[in-house]
Amino acid sequence: MPIRPSSKYPLRTIALWLWRNHRGCRTQALVNMAAGIAQVGLALWGIELLRQLADIATHAREGSLMLTGALLAGIFIAEMLLNILVTWLRAVLGAQAQNTLQKQFFEHLLNGKWQGIERFHSGDVLNRLFGDVNDIVSLLTEVLPSAVVVAVQFAASFAYLYAMDAELALLLVVITPLFVLFSRIYFRRMRRIVRKIKDSNSALQAIIQESVQHKMVVKVMERGPWMSQRLARRQQVFRQQVRSRARFSIFSKSLINIGFAGGYLTALLWGLTQLQQGLITVGVLMAFTQLINRIQRPVLDMARLLPTMVGSLAGAERLMELEELPPEPLLPPTPMAGSTGVRLNDVSYQYTSQGRHILRHFSHDFRPGTFTAVMGETGAGKTTLIRLMLALIQPTEGSITLYTADGQHAVDTSTRTNFSYVPQGNTLFSGTIRQNLQFGSPNATTQEMEHALHLAQADFVLSLPDGLDTRCGEGGGGLSEGQAQRIAIARALLRPSRILLLDEATSAIDLQTEEALLQQLRQHLSDTTVIFVTHRTAVTHIASDVLTLDRNPQD
Repeated sequence: MPIRPSSKYPLRTIALWLWRNHRGCRTQALVNMAAGIAQVGLALWGIELLRQLADIATHAREGSLMLTGALLAGIFIAEMLLNILVTWLRAVLGAQAQNTLQKQFFEHLLNGKWQGIERFHSGDVLNRLFGDVNDIVSLLTEVLPSAVVVAVQFAASFAYLYAMDAELALLLVVITPLFVLFSRIYFRRMRRIVRKIKDSNSALQAIIQESVQHKMVVKVMERGPWMSQRLARRQQVFRQQVRSRARFSIFSKSLINIGFAGGYLTALLWGLTQLQQGLITVGVLMAFTQLINRIQRPVLDMARLLPTMVGSLAGAERLMELEELPPEPLLPPTPMAGSTGVRLNDVSYQYTSQGRHILRHFSHDFRPGTFTAVMGETGAGKTTLIRLMLALIQPTEGSITLYTADGQHAVDTSTRTNFSYVPQGNTLFSGTIRQNLQFGSPNATTQEMEHALHLAQADFVLSLPDGLDTRCGEGGGGLSEGQAQRIAIARALLRPSRILLLDEATSAIDLQTEEALLQQLRQHLSDTTVIFVTHRTAVTHIASDVLTLDRNPQD
């Protein structure tokens, strides 16, 4: 039955996509294929030596039984060593291939346009970046090479056996083989190792999930490369744990292989003894050594690979959907010199072509060094205004310009370097408070951090038992919403910028603290243009300008 992927992408399109993304997996795929074919060759050579042993034992040919037996033992040892090498290479190269492909899509998401990703649930994105990437790596490095090896093994084994006994070869195709089940060795230790690897996978998922969840902060703060490096460091821990599992797996499998090889040689010597005594025939002995694995096992392996191929093709489609998200243009940063203003001229914007205009022919000048409160009812366009200034979205009409006394520049992704931003809600990352503050400025000193915390009315951090090294959970777990907001403001203050955007960044702070905070900012950021969205009219007296937006009616 043919493999039928989803109708969204033809099979040929998926195959071409897999080939484009195969580069990081080719080394392991070729190693697996070459090793598999080598194992087939060694196995067939062992069969021939076994046949010679049988002929020598029955005096059908001249030769040394001991010498031929020693050569056969050498084949077993070579197969075992080759299996150890393949297991080690699969562990090391497999982790590397998975990390490469995972990092590729992670960076694509961070560098993609802000609009578009919202149609994917964050949990779905994580499932694609972990489960589907793993399926694709497995397909490219394990399944497809195994399919080639299985085909080679079946063809070679069948041809060899057919040459010896055509009827027996045809019979083996329809006989159900017997399989020996064996239990895992050192179950408890392997369970601990696997648990650590799963925990590392959870940590990797947390980094990606938080980066996707707070993509706007990552993008505006221009910390995409920093987050990518953080992921790479965690991946290194994961690789080390995978190597530890590989070492233990090699040890366990070696014991099993030694046991099976010893049992096989024992049975073989017993069969040869029985053969010399005339109790069994050569045909029975050859059937005993050849029937099980050499003909029917490849057929069963191929049947086992087909469902995996179908699942991997579905995973490829899901990753192709993520790849359809358009990337942002890569523009070098354009820092403005001196106090900077933002001028919007006749700007209109609607999120969809059929939706209402959030802004319509809107013009305003946020003059350099001013402290502007932006007010208005829900849906009036306050957050949309900030997204436009950050070039996360582009106006459908009009223009937006940054300007100084010496010149101006149209707003695009290159001008984002002039902004610092605090969005609505809790946007802290799991880790220490120091690490959160370093997100605003990786090289900030402790003194600079303490000064930023003071300006943000977050001096409470210094009285915590661990101070800046206090750990907080996901989304600032362990801190109140107001405390988390003040730390986020301190983080934004550490970022060198000309314009500070606060989007309801004080919503969880009491009025008295908010007023003190805004007074501090106005006093100490005299050259910075501050634009803060608020619903509280009580703090508008602190602002030098007040902009009130009205909600446009439905078009």
